[in-house]
Amino acid sequence: MPETRRALGADGLVTLKELALLGALDGTEKLSCSDLAGRLDASTQTASRRLQRLDEEGYLERDIVSDGQWVEVTTAGERRLQAEYADYRRLFERDAGVSLTGVITSGMGEGRHYITLSGYMRQFTELLGYEPYPGTLNIDLTEESVRRRAHLGAIEPITIDGWEDEERTYGPAYCYPATIIAEDRYEPAHVIAPERTHHGDDHLEVIAPDRLRDTLGLQDDDEVTVDVEQR
Repeated sequence: MPETRRALGADGLVTLKELALLGALDGTEKLSCSDLAGRLDASTQTASRRLQRLDEEGYLERDIVSDGQWVEVTTAGERRLQAEYADYRRLFERDAGVSLTGVITSGMGEGRHYITLSGYMRQFTELLGYEPYPGTLNIDLTEESVRRRAHLGAIEPITIDGWEDEERTYGPAYCYPATIIAEDRYEPAHVIAPERTHHGDDHLEVIAPDRLRDTLGLQDDDEVTVDVEQR
């Protein structure tokens, strides 16, 4: 079974933020518990316990040496900070948006199958205002865009509800209004993020009324930008 990571509490999040501000988000940073305690307005023992907990829960990597310790925020820690940032953007920025860049790649045909199912297609037509082409445009994101993807949390998605038939249950999916930018611009389109997916955060799927490869003249390894905005 996959390892379960405990939710990061308020104290842990504050500590993680201070470590990032010290430079531990960009690489290893040396510090002492007393220095961290001063920034947290806490005791040295409290600072030490928080570092240990962040390490144990996978948000931080540490290398303890004789005169302090080297620390680095992990990918899981960075994603937790990005999620917090996205929450604040949702609170204070009306026109939240994010641009994601990647290259076209061939999918495995799963998108075609699921999009054409009646329980999804009916909702696509009603909620998105169009009937999607039976398939998805598959994009492998750049490393920088993988990090920026967490900013999607600041955008309210269009929820496609899960449903079931006589054979199985189908999970929900979340759609984000998008503009596709290659040599030309194309809209309307939507980034689709199924709740259940075999893809990682480095992969993006887009749906649209047309076959985007044909409309935009796209081939594998062509670079595209996907602008996602609240609408």
